[in-house]
Amino acid sequence: MASQHRKPRSAGARVAGIRTPALATAALTSVALLSQTANAAPSDDGKPSLEEVEKKVDDLYRQAESATEKYNAAKEKTTKQRKRTDGLVDDVAQRAQKLNEAREELGSYAAAQYRTGASAPDTAAFLLADTPQDYFDQNQLMSRLTDRQKGAVDDYVTERSATMKQRQEATESLATLTDAQNDLKIAKAAVQKKLGEARELLSRLTAQEKARLAAIEKQRQEEAARKAAELARQQAAEQAAAQQESGGTSADTGSSSTAPSPSPSGSGSGSEDPSYATKADKALAFARAQIGKPYVWGATGPDSYDCSGLTQAVWKAAGVTLPRTTYDQVNAGTTVSLADARPGDLIFFYDDVSHVGVYIGNGMMIHAPKPGAYVREESVFYDGESGIHSVVRPA
Repeated sequence: MASQHRKPRSAGARVAGIRTPALATAALTSVALLSQTANAAPSDDGKPSLEEVEKKVDDLYRQAESATEKYNAAKEKTTKQRKRTDGLVDDVAQRAQKLNEAREELGSYAAAQYRTGASAPDTAAFLLADTPQDYFDQNQLMSRLTDRQKGAVDDYVTERSATMKQRQEATESLATLTDAQNDLKIAKAAVQKKLGEARELLSRLTAQEKARLAAIEKQRQEEAARKAAELARQQAAEQAAAQQESGGTSADTGSSSTAPSPSPSGSGSGSEDPSYATKADKALAFARAQIGKPYVWGATGPDSYDCSGLTQAVWKAAGVTLPRTTYDQVNAGTTVSLADARPGDLIFFYDDVSHVGVYIGNGMMIHAPKPGAYVREESVFYDGESGIHSVVRPA
C-alpha cells in the first residue's frame, strides 16, 4: 500500500539546508518514475484511476494524522483542565468546612449573649445577613463584641469571601473543561472519519490493483533508500572534512559506496557534545526496542504509539521531557540542517508539521508511520525530499 504521506507542497519558506541540488535531482527522477509506473488513465467505466485512488488514500491518511495531533492537543488540554477543576472543587470543599467552623463560632457567641440576656438581635441578624461586612462596619454592634468575638467575625468574613471566589473559579473551570471535552470529541470524530474513508477506498480495490499499488510502493522505498545512502555519503564527507580542519584523521571516511554510521557526537560542523551523545544513545536504544509495535492513533506506549507519542517516549527514556504534539515538539530544541542531522535528532514532515520520526544516522529514522503499520526503521525520504519540513535537536 502506498505511503500515507504524499501531498503536493506549496512553495514557501523552508528551513535552511534541507535541500541539496543532488537530492532535488533525485526527487525529480523519482516523480518521473512513479508517474510512468502508476495507472494514471481513468478507467472506461468512470471509476477513478489507480493513481487517483492512491493519492486519495495517502491524503486521507495524512489528514487522519493531522487530526490525530489535534486530538492529542485536545486530550492534553482536557487532562490539564480536569486536574485544575478537581483541585478547585477540593479547595471549595475545604473552604466550606472552614466557613462552617467560623459560622459555628459566631453562633456560639450569639447563643451565649442570648442566655445572659445580652442584646443579641444584631448578632443573629449578622449571622443571617447576605452582606456581613455591612454589620461589621456598624459601631453599635462592634462595641458589644469582645476582641475574641471580633476575631471570629474577621475569620467569618474572610472565609466567606474566599469561598465565594473559589466557587466562582470552580464554576468557570468546569465550563472550560466541558468545552475542552467537546473539542476532544470533535477531534476524535475527525480522525475516525478520515480513517473510515481510507478503509472504504481500499476495500473497493481488486487483488490485482492492490498488487500494483504494492509494486509502486516498493519502487518508492527503493528510491528512498538510494537517497538515504546519498545523504549518508554527504554527511560522512562533511564530517571527514571537519575532522581534517580540526586536525583529526579521516582515512577512508566517505570513500566507500556506503558511508559509515555517524556517531551521535559527530556532525557536519565537526562540533562535539558528549552530553548529547550520551542522551542520544539512550534514546536510540529505547527507539530500537519499540520496533514492531503497532501504530495506534493517540497512543503513547508502552504497547503502541502514534508518531509524536513515540518520539516523546524515546527522549523520556533519555531523561528529556518533550511536549505531546508535533506542533510543540518542533519548537522544543535547536533547528539544524538535514546535512547536519545527528542520531537522536527529530525529523519533522509536511507544512502542517503533522509527522515526526527520530533520526538514527545514514539517512534513516525510526518512526510510527500510520494506522495499520508498525514502528519501523525507514528512510527519511520515505515520502520524497519535499515531505521533509525541518530537523530539530531536542537536547
